Amino acid sequence: MKKLIAASLIVLMAQGAYAQNAERPNPLTKSESWANMRGDFVDDAVVLQDGATLFDVSAPYRANDAAIVPLVLSQTDLDAAPITSAMVIIDENPAPMAADMKFGKDMMPLQFEMRVRVNQYSNIRVLAKSGDELFMNGRFVKASGGCSAPATKDPQAALASMGGMRLKHFDKALPMSRQRREAQIMIRHPNYSGLQRDQITQLFIGAHFIDVLEVYQGEEMLFTLEGGISVSENPVFRFKYTDNGAATLRIRAEDTEGNVFEKTLPKDVQS
Repeated sequence: MKKLIAASLIVLMAQGAYAQNAERPNPLTKSESWANMRGDFVDDAVVLQDGATLFDVSAPYRANDAAIVPLVLSQTDLDAAPITSAMVIIDENPAPMAADMKFGKDMMPLQFEMRVRVNQYSNIRVLAKSGDELFMNGRFVKASGGCSAPATKDPQAALASMGGMRLKHFDKALPMSRQRREAQIMIRHPNYSGLQRDQITQLFIGAHFIDVLEVYQGEEMLFTLEGGISVSENPVFRFKYTDNGAATLRIRAEDTEGNVFEKTLPKDVQS
């Protein structure tokens, strides 16, 4: 009887997973929004390859919080040319391009996580360059109101702490060269989208967000990012990289008001 119950549970779980996958739209199929804006991101002559065999895009089907939806990019085909750049596009957001990123050799193979805002049910698609070809993969996410969700701090408090940075490693440095490591960078910034209201005055807060980010280990570039309003408040980036032996990571961020924040943080001191 126990074996029968266990077998039945497995079948039900499999059916549930199949039903959810069947319900989830495929972002690689035709969509009106993508058809209308494709030319803004890709030349009509460019053939977009199916990226499902090259890299994985992980995101929750139903987001717990539309303002901080985790998005993970992972290269899965390690025999293919490494991913050197990626563009994250959220079809139904007011400004669809969330991030345009370039990756240095020490980020390869790519394992990169960020948090984005999703304003309504939408495809999140990623265009990734591998060799001379452009690949597309993505996920459909059910979320709403992410771009207009109130900030967690009042505007004055948010501006007072703006530019603070923290670096965390999830491993310890080993006495070896070219060690593969995992790190996380957090930057204090409200990343106002222009769609949020001041909770006291009820007036809209003007768009004010980090639009340039550069991360180096020593003098070697790890990654750069051109961002838009879809990157979450207090941006967090978690990634794997190959340690080149430099003692520090240097982070430079610039926002749409012209503010520049730059810090050099030691790798093995939680800062």
